[in-house]
Amino acid sequence: MPPARAVRRAVTNENDENAATTRLTRAKAAALSQPDAIAGDPPKKVALGVKRATTTTTTAAATQPTRRRAALGDVSNVTKNETIDTKAAPAKGGKLRDAQKPTGITKPSTRTASTRSAASTKTDGAEPKAKRPMPLSGTSGNVPKAKRHMTTKIPKVEDEFVKDDVKIEAIEEEEESTTPKEEEDLDEPLHKTLEQLAAEAKDLDSEDLDDPLMVAEYVHEIFDYMKELEITTLPNAEYMDSQGELEWKMRGILVDWLLEVHTRFRLLPETLFLAVNIIDRFLSTKVVQLDRLQLVGVTAMFIASKYEEVLSPHVQNFRHVADDGFTEQEILSAERFILAALDYDLSYPNPMNFLRRISKADNYDIQTRTLGKYLLEIGCLDHRFIKYPPSHVAAAAMYLARLVLDRGEWDATLATYAGYTEQEIEPVFKLMVDYLHGPVQHDAFFRKYASKKFLKASIVLRQWAKKFAPMYLHDCDRDGSETPQI
Repeated sequence: MPPARAVRRAVTNENDENAATTRLTRAKAAALSQPDAIAGDPPKKVALGVKRATTTTTTAAATQPTRRRAALGDVSNVTKNETIDTKAAPAKGGKLRDAQKPTGITKPSTRTASTRSAASTKTDGAEPKAKRPMPLSGTSGNVPKAKRHMTTKIPKVEDEFVKDDVKIEAIEEEEESTTPKEEEDLDEPLHKTLEQLAAEAKDLDSEDLDDPLMVAEYVHEIFDYMKELEITTLPNAEYMDSQGELEWKMRGILVDWLLEVHTRFRLLPETLFLAVNIIDRFLSTKVVQLDRLQLVGVTAMFIASKYEEVLSPHVQNFRHVADDGFTEQEILSAERFILAALDYDLSYPNPMNFLRRISKADNYDIQTRTLGKYLLEIGCLDHRFIKYPPSHVAAAAMYLARLVLDRGEWDATLATYAGYTEQEIEPVFKLMVDYLHGPVQHDAFFRKYASKKFLKASIVLRQWAKKFAPMYLHDCDRDGSETPQI
């Protein structure tokens, strides 16, 4: 082997044994043309300048401050992976010199437009895959490709944050927009009047225009007249003060006994309410002794049965239920005396008529109406209800029955057909709850509605009162007067 060839091979292998053979420069040709070059001698230091430059580059890269590794690989590892990539694929002629420059690795931002390769041009047309990064090579064309992928990913993340910010701002704007509405609602009156509720109520009477028995044509005039009439037929709520021998407790005992008579004769509910009204109105005008109180009660039931029933019981039957304590002549004489005291005016607007009217707005629910009947008869037994008109007691009875059975709110239709709002019903409602919450005072009345025929209304309402009565009785006394709310 000629000496020149051996020296050239040694110099090349010392730089990189797997690198491709470079072209012969004039400096190398001058070194090879020296006469003292021998085939086995080591090369001169001048030929090792390329290796020193590479070592300096690696040292400079190592002395740089530690940076956070990017998603697609750290650019500082290019020099480490250079030898692996160059083993797999031989570098081309002009690319090796560019890869050996430190500026091409440590400062990728200083690359010019000429350093972009064809791979970076492809990324402009199609979006690169983030989970499969391209392998880094020692060429300068692949390094910008990695940076290109990073620059296309960051704006997407920023766009997502921008969208989230827009959503948050939109929610805040909605909250701000709802605030004025809430303030407007606070400005509105908390309780609507009956006229306002009537404008929102449904017209249920129009369904009965074809039924002549319902007289839907005149129903409003009829109930308006009854509400005017009930004021004139109200008894004096304080008439017991003028009775020397009577007390309110005695009145309750009398009405409880009349309930037994009413049940035994199977009379209509209207008969009972009219009989109690006759008693109260008569006692409001006349002073009665204690031994004549039962006679007043029997005679009032006798008058009411003749007024309401189709087939009223005979006077002998009433004498018999009174254990023959009074003769038939005494009952007939008391009848004339009571009618004269009342001026023969028995036009009493019965509370059952108002209860049926409200039940129409309740879709004639049988359970609600049965509980309402029981609550309505409380007004006959408890003297605290005397000062309230029958329509008011009927509205409170239906309101409480719906509350116990959880039938919904007291809406505009119910308030219109009852004629009372929730605020107007409240005092009578609390009196009923107070009666239910207290001990059983009238046994005949409680047993009557504890039967299956009346759906055990008295038991159901008493159980409800034990649970929920304290919620409503914080501002009501036993005498019916109200105390300031806490």
